[in-house]
Amino acid sequence: MSRLSIALQFAGMGLIWGSSFLFIKLALEGVSFYQVAWARLVLGGLTLGIIVLIARQRLPRERAVWLHFLVIAVTNCIIPHLAFAWAEQYVSSGLASIYNAVTPITTALFATLAFRVEKLSGGQVFGIALGIFGVITIIGPWRYAAFTGDLAGQFACLLAAICYGFSYGYVRKHLSHRPIPGATFAFLNIGIAGFIMLLLTPVIAWQPVELDAGIVASLLALGILGTGIAYIWNINVLRAWGPTAASTVTYVTPVVGVALGVLVLREVLSWNEPVGALLVLVGILFAQRRVRLRRATISS
Repeated sequence: MSRLSIALQFAGMGLIWGSSFLFIKLALEGVSFYQVAWARLVLGGLTLGIIVLIARQRLPRERAVWLHFLVIAVTNCIIPHLAFAWAEQYVSSGLASIYNAVTPITTALFATLAFRVEKLSGGQVFGIALGIFGVITIIGPWRYAAFTGDLAGQFACLLAAICYGFSYGYVRKHLSHRPIPGATFAFLNIGIAGFIMLLLTPVIAWQPVELDAGIVASLLALGILGTGIAYIWNINVLRAWGPTAASTVTYVTPVVGVALGVLVLREVLSWNEPVGALLVLVGILFAQRRVRLRRATISS
């Protein structure tokens, strides 16, 4: 692929994933949070399944591989998608997108402490600590005298970021070394999650809905684009630029999410939310070794 094509896919990926939080908020006006997660995973799985079928890619046969994909289907899809959809009943779409940017911090923690696939430098430890302080700043515990819906929504967003961090570490430990084509990898991840949601349809998707063009468009965008095609773009960018450069989409999505929330939904952020987001961003730069602590030198 040409450099221009890869750059456009990266931009499209950041725009679509950043817009997902707006689409969730719009979809919740006519469907339940369960149905939002159900629709995006089922539609995403169908989209990726069609792509794999057209490409005639074979699925792996090892039982262990399918069990690993079952784990990440739950931790990388079902739980975080449900958590974000539930959370946006109580928090703004912009704030949810900010919490999504915490993922590199939780990934670093799981990759080093739980799965031991990476080692932390002093600068990375500083970055993680700064990111955690940023999360506390975003929450703003001084604003709450009791456990409110807003606070619960923020914890739900944080749960989603923790699940993403776990799943990235799990993939690095158990699946990244296997020669599975990118489209097949994405299909197994999303497709298994979508299949589970189909099985749960009588439990979570039976409620009546109130659909209009905007709600339908939001659900289609979440499923086909955000949970389907964008995953293929992510794989193309990853292979062309490498994991470090591809991960910079993390910096794009909260900018898009906050901007759309303010412009479209007229959301207002408290001072601590952008300040905390900035601390998280700087923490990510240290955690991913894009910025390093200078060592002091002693001259005699």
